[in-house]
Amino acid sequence: MMRRVAITGIGAVSPNGIGREAFWSATKDGVSGVRRITAFDPSESAVQVAGQITGFDEDLYVAPKDRPHVSRVVPLAVAAAGEALSDAGLDTAAMSRDELRQIGVMVGSGGASQEFTEDQYRLYYEGKQKQCSVYVIPTSTPGTLASEVSMKFGLRGLSHLISTGCTSSTDAIGYAFRHIRHGMLDCMVAGGVDAPIAPLILRGFILMRILASRWNGTPELASRPFSKDRGGFVLGEGSWFFVLEEMERARNRGAHIYGEIAGYGSTCEAFHRVRLEECGEEPARAIGLALQEAELPPEQIQYLSYHGTSTELNDRIETRAVKLAFGKHAYRFAGSSLKSMIGHPQGACGAAGIATILLAMRDGFVSPTINVEVPDPECDLDYVPKDGRALQLENAVANCIAFGSKNSAMVLKRV
Repeated sequence: MMRRVAITGIGAVSPNGIGREAFWSATKDGVSGVRRITAFDPSESAVQVAGQITGFDEDLYVAPKDRPHVSRVVPLAVAAAGEALSDAGLDTAAMSRDELRQIGVMVGSGGASQEFTEDQYRLYYEGKQKQCSVYVIPTSTPGTLASEVSMKFGLRGLSHLISTGCTSSTDAIGYAFRHIRHGMLDCMVAGGVDAPIAPLILRGFILMRILASRWNGTPELASRPFSKDRGGFVLGEGSWFFVLEEMERARNRGAHIYGEIAGYGSTCEAFHRVRLEECGEEPARAIGLALQEAELPPEQIQYLSYHGTSTELNDRIETRAVKLAFGKHAYRFAGSSLKSMIGHPQGACGAAGIATILLAMRDGFVSPTINVEVPDPECDLDYVPKDGRALQLENAVANCIAFGSKNSAMVLKRV
């Protein structure tokens, strides 16, 4: 018999709120965290806005002497993972070595320490080689990011990083779910983090012509999922982590349970490096696989967290995929795109959507999709436009679509 998997802790560092409750309060109220870039001078760039976190003290999570040797993703990940562990009531400092060996780490990240590596190349080519970090190789190796989380909290179970583009954190949480479900471990710290706001990364996305470039003067309006006048996505950063536990273990220790991971599905269209196939069949099949594992018919879903990037292609085809997966029921349930408020935090976006579902289940309230102002005939579902609403959730789906034709979905149940 397969074991059930509970989520007992949530941590968040988001452009619209640092800490779980600040993030959720802003998200419920439709508060945007998209702003003019301050991480570097964007004046010469065609795109000057991003979902950038401000007011975050990195020195609280990484010692100042170590900060030059690690990427921004490290303090972001440590902050959210630490909040999740605390929220779950797990004090790793008081645990025995054997207990720590039973807790694994699974991190999802599209770029991992890419902005750190970019800066190291900058120093090298500016003739400042002596300023390059002695840890340029290990820090630039993506898997080291998971090790940073493990080392911070002394966690001795497996420590892995999943990098599958925008589905990275959904996949990481999915793999963590499977490890617990199949009895390999009883507890996992899992989530997603990305911090891609750097000059060359921004330039690369501009070259693909997929970023919103018309809203430099009004950043909060730039991310417009499902609105016909959308012009591309907004680059974002952020970190969302969870504690996953075997259900009976969580209940026996009296933990608060936000919800249950009931199913996970993933597919590949095998179609294109960046484009989605017009038919939408494989994103729909990923949702179907997750529902199948959860043993839920489509009609029992009340809410869907959309990938909702604000690109013309994604929003149109994702809408088509949802209709394929749910049939007429697609018109009967609500869904929203968090990216309208925080931009697109790349591989961390799936974890962000999962956090909003769990907090919506707790509070009986779903967040809005802001900036949906011009109706699009091809995007005609209920995206909870402009204002959030009261809604009691029992079952919900978090959906993600990535470069490289990847699709992943997760089903969450209220307990």
